[in-house]
Amino acid sequence: MSMTKGFSNVFRIPELRKKILITLGLVFVCRLVSQVPTPGVDWRALQGVIEAARQSNAAGGLLGWLEVFTGGALGQCAIGFLSIWPYISAQIVIQLLSSVIPSLEKLKKEGESGRQQLAQITRYLTIVLCVVQSWGIATALSHPGMLGQAFAGTEIVVNPGLGFNLMTVVGMTTASLFVMWVADQITTFGIGNGASLIIMINITSRLPEALIQAWERYFGLAGVEASAPIAELPVVIIFFLLVVMGTVLLTQGVRKVAIHTTRRSVGGGNTYGMQQTFMPLRVNYTGVMPIIFAQPLIQIPSAILMKFTDPTAGGISGALNRFAQDLSNPTALHLVVYAFMIMFFAFFWVATQFNAVDISENLKKDGSYIPGIRPGRATAEYLDDMMTKITLIGGTGLLVVALIPMILMGWMSIPWAIASFFGGTSLLIIVGVALDTLRIMESHLLVRKYDGFLSHGTLRGRGGM
Repeated sequence: MSMTKGFSNVFRIPELRKKILITLGLVFVCRLVSQVPTPGVDWRALQGVIEAARQSNAAGGLLGWLEVFTGGALGQCAIGFLSIWPYISAQIVIQLLSSVIPSLEKLKKEGESGRQQLAQITRYLTIVLCVVQSWGIATALSHPGMLGQAFAGTEIVVNPGLGFNLMTVVGMTTASLFVMWVADQITTFGIGNGASLIIMINITSRLPEALIQAWERYFGLAGVEASAPIAELPVVIIFFLLVVMGTVLLTQGVRKVAIHTTRRSVGGGNTYGMQQTFMPLRVNYTGVMPIIFAQPLIQIPSAILMKFTDPTAGGISGALNRFAQDLSNPTALHLVVYAFMIMFFAFFWVATQFNAVDISENLKKDGSYIPGIRPGRATAEYLDDMMTKITLIGGTGLLVVALIPMILMGWMSIPWAIASFFGGTSLLIIVGVALDTLRIMESHLLVRKYDGFLSHGTLRGRGGM
């Protein structure tokens, strides 16, 4: 009842109601952009190529990944195909470079003016990424043989050439920059982080297709008999609920490190300090970044190897093609490599983003300390060791959630559209963004003396992705 009452109270606050309506309207605009087809592309021929590629590779391979995260824009090569991803990629690149380039690190520490300059650099990098990626897409559409020898004679583009490439670059770049602007407007005037909300909406837009496939699998549809026993359905539902519960725990879990503040004298003889607070170290500190890094770095090299090798040939060419097939499909090799890369990027992301030395120095300047630990270097070593242990636990949990869809596909033959909602990046983003949005809405309710969404306690959001 508390949850239902909380949602009913949301629309009683004019400011919050306005923010929600603005968010819904802007998200609707983004969905329209993802449905406008690119001029000059025969989308029927494109869908035939995509379907043939899915049958020759893993259903949950690169094409399935793109279909989910573009919100269905892949099927008709919409001008909004790139969506918010170039902007997200640029943010990730700038974050990583800020850890190794002194000038960027200096901007990061200069406060609001430095953040504005970094934001401007991120936007310029977004334009570069949009141009490069859209040119690559236009080239691949004009030369389907790049997608595989079987598609060499297929005509996807009506009039290929420089004109089509330039038109595609302009259309997709403009659409992606427009979506980036919309994301900023949602963050400023709406509810939650705009980029994260757009990604979540793109993912959840594939939910109806997943439900249709699930119904067809267990009950049949339009004369097609069910392909799986109905007794499997309750097991799948229970398993899904358990995975969602585990994902929520992974997303919300924190390790609280006790922080004591010494007493200090300030002007007028007043003192402050002698307070005990906590430093929350998130179990899943990396978010979905390890999965975002790992998935393309497996699928893209595999696609390139399969493109330039012959499966019927012997020797090195045939061996490389078989290796690429095993690496692309949900085989034991794929799972092992995928697991290793997720754990590697989990520790790599923490190593570049979590600076224990800076944290220890800031605690020392504020007159704060961790009980039983000497300030300075000892505190930095303690935090570094603590974060390493937490990352191992969080990375293992992230690994389990990431591998579940592939295990379901390989062992139970569940289609990718259904399995993608049982874990991986999709479920982590949906849960994280939903909790963060609910937390923001709940804060508005509590400030105005309304009940929150829970009877006891409040929601804890993570913020962003």
